[in-house]
Amino acid sequence: MILAGDIGGTHTRIALFHEEAGRLSMAVDRTYPSRDHQGLEDIVRLFMSNEHAEVEAACFGVAGPVLHGRANISNLAWTVDAASLAKLLGLENVWLINDLVAHASGIDGLQPEDFVPLNPAEPGEGNAALIAPGTGLGEAGLLWDGARRTPFASEGGHADFAPRTDLEIDLHKYLRAKYGRVSYERIVSGPGLKNVYDFLRDSRLEQEPAALRDELSQVAEPQALISHYGIAGKYPICERALETCVGVCGAEAGNLALRFLAVAGVFLSGGVSLRILPKLQEPLFMQAFLDKGRLRPLLEKIPVRVVRNEAVGLIGAARFAWLKATFNRRQLTAQGESA
Repeated sequence: MILAGDIGGTHTRIALFHEEAGRLSMAVDRTYPSRDHQGLEDIVRLFMSNEHAEVEAACFGVAGPVLHGRANISNLAWTVDAASLAKLLGLENVWLINDLVAHASGIDGLQPEDFVPLNPAEPGEGNAALIAPGTGLGEAGLLWDGARRTPFASEGGHADFAPRTDLEIDLHKYLRAKYGRVSYERIVSGPGLKNVYDFLRDSRLEQEPAALRDELSQVAEPQALISHYGIAGKYPICERALETCVGVCGAEAGNLALRFLAVAGVFLSGGVSLRILPKLQEPLFMQAFLDKGRLRPLLEKIPVRVVRNEAVGLIGAARFAWLKATFNRRQLTAQGESA
């Protein structure tokens, strides 16, 4: 039995997986509002008290950099400690990995029907990359060693935003005045969509209808409403804000493909990618992805896929723990035989 978690700034998902004939199957899956709890230990304690499961291994994908078994969750006032979780669960080892590393680990555990292609290029061997707009902007890579792909972490979402158009230059100036420094996450994320909306409104590039202003003031997450209306085409300001974010996301996905030489594919994961899928399937995203000058022919050969399976982070965390535990058992067996 493997305990897996996908910890984000908005939601925390915890699941139990069974290993059967060399394959993992999900037995239980629960979702908790992250901000309703003091930390991950509270959620794990609650989950385990309800499930009464005997766990053999555990791994948690967390939204933030992991250093020496500890992580401060981005966009959430939590510190997660692997040693404390191991003590709570009564396990020798608990693994903490970046949430996008978990997503990357899960890619190779998915089926063809779990992906939505955005271009006709076919996957092959080589490096791959992931990008996931959400509460923040996650990025990760998959390194091909000639036999298998190994996921690795990146904090590329916090890299400096490089505007490409006059509109994006003005957006950069607006956000720089507000934040001092502008990263891609300030635009390609849920809060980033609200930033773009505010820019269009405050710069008078688009009008904000009174009815929309009142509606946005009454919801906890205005970006979700902006996204909904942007896809529906109900309000021009929402549609333009979403299209601006999609264009910047496409450009950064292309940057990621170049940085990692991700010839085996670039994957978009997370719930936000699925919610805005109709916009991602429009020409704007791929046009921005391919707009790399002399490197355009290389980008045209790279498959771009949206991950349809929203459990990819849980699957990846479970696969990571499973592979680590299997490796440890083999090491112990080998040491026993040599003795």
